[in-house]
Amino acid sequence: MATINRKPISLSVFFPCYNEEANVERTTLSAIKACERLVDDYEVIIVNDGSRDRTGEIADRLASEHPCVRAVHNNPNLGYGGALQRGFRESTKEYVFYTDGDGQFDLDELEIVLPMIAEFDIVSGYRINRQDPFMRKLNAKAWGTLVNMIFRMGIRDVDCAFKVYPRRLFDEIEMCSMGALIDTEILARATNAGYSIGQVGVHHYERTAGEQTGANLKVILKAFRELFQLRGRIRKTQKRPSSRTMTLAA
Repeated sequence: MATINRKPISLSVFFPCYNEEANVERTTLSAIKACERLVDDYEVIIVNDGSRDRTGEIADRLASEHPCVRAVHNNPNLGYGGALQRGFRESTKEYVFYTDGDGQFDLDELEIVLPMIAEFDIVSGYRINRQDPFMRKLNAKAWGTLVNMIFRMGIRDVDCAFKVYPRRLFDEIEMCSMGALIDTEILARATNAGYSIGQVGVHHYERTAGEQTGANLKVILKAFRELFQLRGRIRKTQKRPSSRTMTLAA
């Protein structure tokens, strides 16, 4: 991967972690390494979402060892949406990048994402060669088709945890979802508010440790219940100024 010139970007990087003791240190150090190379002003925030293993302990140690790292703790566990909300609100820089704490993305690929904020308000990654079981990918395809149709969006991979947002967005929109709908809610509200969205492919890798929670039936049912509640709330505040979504080739 070619090195780009350092950009005067102020960036918060965060990732939610639930029982990620085997991954949190590796992900944190990868984030620090990428930011040191690519941006001038940054912070890394670990959101420990009520983990029952040593995730919180490791996060606190990393924060004590690295001045750029902060650890925040949800107690009790708030769910994926609650963890993302905490991360967005804790962020203090001009832009916010988030990923998951399981280490399934290469954070050096921020190099292809960050330049796009010169043209788009939001940059949303989509997973190249997604490393998930077939049924999980099929369900994700059906979910993405449904939410794009309901909210008139054109997002290729709604739930991909590799996105950059302007921090100001989270002062302008309401976030209600405490579960898996959170990505859809933010993108739908941003689209409704006229934010432009650029899309680019990023590589996805197999999880090497820990367990996925997103395919849990309770999580899925909660997302569907919240989906139709969100549709009603957005319709009440419908603005739909001109917005723009563009996908770049992988």
